[in-house]
Amino acid sequence: MHRETGEGYQEFLTQLAQASGIESPTRADLARLDRKRKKKGSNDDWTSPADPDAKITKMKDGRTHLAHKAEHAVDLDTGAIVGVTVQDAHLGDTTTMTKTLADAVMQLAQVTDEHGDPVQVAEEVVADKGCHSRAVVLELNQHGFRSYISEPDRGAQSWDDQESARAAVYANRRRRIRRPRGLRLLRRRGELLERTFAHAYETGGMRRTHLRGHDNILKRALIHLSGFNLGLVMRHLTGVGTPRGLQGRLAAVIAWLVGLWRSLIAIEGTRQPSVPDVDGSRPALVKRRRYSTAD
Repeated sequence: MHRETGEGYQEFLTQLAQASGIESPTRADLARLDRKRKKKGSNDDWTSPADPDAKITKMKDGRTHLAHKAEHAVDLDTGAIVGVTVQDAHLGDTTTMTKTLADAVMQLAQVTDEHGDPVQVAEEVVADKGCHSRAVVLELNQHGFRSYISEPDRGAQSWDDQESARAAVYANRRRRIRRPRGLRLLRRRGELLERTFAHAYETGGMRRTHLRGHDNILKRALIHLSGFNLGLVMRHLTGVGTPRGLQGRLAAVIAWLVGLWRSLIAIEGTRQPSVPDVDGSRPALVKRRRYSTAD
């Protein structure tokens, strides 16, 4: 729906087609006209009356959809998800990252260890190159975080009157490139963080949702990802973290028991029975013989 006129997108295209000389445009005419237009989807002009929180955005496969943006914060020591946010899809990673990090810090502040003492919040932040910017790196540095963020190739840059930002960016670059710990953390980020997205949105089937509004989608994501964290706890306690893994483990136990039972039956079948001697001192063997009668 257009924000100013309140008309739908179909009506808008029909008016454009009639203005171009097509008196009774068909759906094929409207689709052909829409393909030739440039900058046709703007969140400043269009909104969804059913879901105002959904924003027009370009997906990774090149398609344009009304979508929401979900972000995760993961503890690289345990692989547990410590922060989840649902934000506007058209916002960049440098804008949404700060809210997700703040949510993770707030959640970790409420966690205690087995003795009831609050856990220590990590002082290191690892992210991909989509989250890199001068403002983000400088803000992390000012809040006491050490950043390990991949830096895109931007070429020569100007640092006039930005000594603090330059120092923060150069320190992030040194940690990321020259130190083995930075390279190890970046590899671990790619392993653990992407696994949560695959669990929730690929195999978990949350890539497409029929819910409306950030609050409802966030509730659904929290329930789904709580199961992911519960699987980590079960894997730590029992060695099995998924129902499929438990099913495979149960089948293996049953197969082992069946094999053991068959072995016991085979051993029992080969054993020869014995009877005691007359004086009861030693058992005597009893030979089995088959007798036949002849006429």
